[in-house]
Amino acid sequence: MSKDNIGEKLVSKGRELIKQKGADFLTARKLSEASGYSVGTIYNQFGNMDNFVLVQNYITLESLYNRLEKLQASGTSYQRLNLYVKEFINFVVENKNLWFLVHNFHLHNNNRRFSRIYLKRIVQITKLVEGAFKNMFPEIEVPERTLSIQVLWLTLFSLSSFITTDALDSFSKINKHTLCELLLNTYLAGMKVLEKI
Repeated sequence: MSKDNIGEKLVSKGRELIKQKGADFLTARKLSEASGYSVGTIYNQFGNMDNFVLVQNYITLESLYNRLEKLQASGTSYQRLNLYVKEFINFVVENKNLWFLVHNFHLHNNNRRFSRIYLKRIVQITKLVEGAFKNMFPEIEVPERTLSIQVLWLTLFSLSSFITTDALDSFSKINKHTLCELLLNTYLAGMKVLEKI
């Protein structure tokens, strides 16, 4: 069996484990038990579990991008931004454990340098939003607009961790979609006001 084939099988089995048991369940030992491959084989394939998680996260981000990219020609820029947020939340809710792995990895790996291909996928997602933002706010200078997009994305990314849990349910019964859509539309309204100042 080729090395690539073993790696693919490990990634597939790891994805099943994350979906069924959660991100915290993923360890080299648990992956070894579930896949039938030794811990040594896992490390031989990926070097360490952080690299294995990066592969998982890349696949998750690629799936998110593919879903958002299909909305690129939908409606006005304002409608498209709302559709992006709605689809983002749908994706997070449908893939809670996989998304928690993405969020948690970024939260706890501040000093890690990510590969160009990994960063490129994140940039591609933000570029979708950037196009709609540019149409809505053509008068705003590029650096300011870029910063505004980053603030919006980081806020939604932070909020998405709560969406993967029931943590907000005890605080408020507000619908998770409504919460994110309200955040987006309040932000866009504020941007419109600032554009006129």
